Amino acid sequence: MSDIPESVQLGNHVVIEENVTIGENVVIGHHTTILAGTRIGDNVTIGCSCVLGVKPAVNKRMRKSSKINTQLIIDSEVKIGHLVSIYAGTNIENNVFIGDHASIRENVSIGKESVVGRAAIVELNTIIGKSCTIQTQAYVTGDTTLEDDVFIGPCVSMSNDKYMGAKQYSLKGPYLKTGVKVGNNASLLPGIVIGSNTVIGAGAVVTKNMDDDIVAAGVPAKKLT
Repeated sequence: MSDIPESVQLGNHVVIEENVTIGENVVIGHHTTILAGTRIGDNVTIGCSCVLGVKPAVNKRMRKSSKINTQLIIDSEVKIGHLVSIYAGTNIENNVFIGDHASIRENVSIGKESVVGRAAIVELNTIIGKSCTIQTQAYVTGDTTLEDDVFIGPCVSMSNDKYMGAKQYSLKGPYLKTGVKVGNNASLLPGIVIGSNTVIGAGAVVTKNMDDDIVAAGVPAKKLT
């Protein structure tokens, strides 16, 4: 059985499986399930109807994760909203905020003080740096890297499959360097690199690499300044 400190506050109908580690002063909302192998630090707040530590499932047409890790690690001072699902093999650092209805897949790393907004989706094998902001309903595709201080606006969409499943391709999401800002409803195509402190305008479609310290917009996105 999992050892639960007396300082932990549990809502009604909470399920905690075996081999779960929970720190001091954790609050867990009603109907939340913490699956085996999950590790939760001190002063974490978890909303209602969450599922943490989900084991990934695939069929023969879906690829498997690039590595196997059965433990979800949530560091101290993390705040998780309601109806959130987070998969095993992911690491969430201190002071991260995760909004209601968000979904975070396996083998994801989220740096300290980052924000994952309401109903945002972060796919597998993705690295998110420190102090990043991913706003409401943004889609961060698998195999993506966001360096530190990146801002992703609402409903931004990314892709990692250049041929949309038509032939074999090494999946690769966008790479956004430190300080990049992407406006709402922009689309980022597979494998593109956006340079440090560059701003991508709302509704842009980024089809090629962008230099550092520029502003780009349009379909396809082009340098403005």
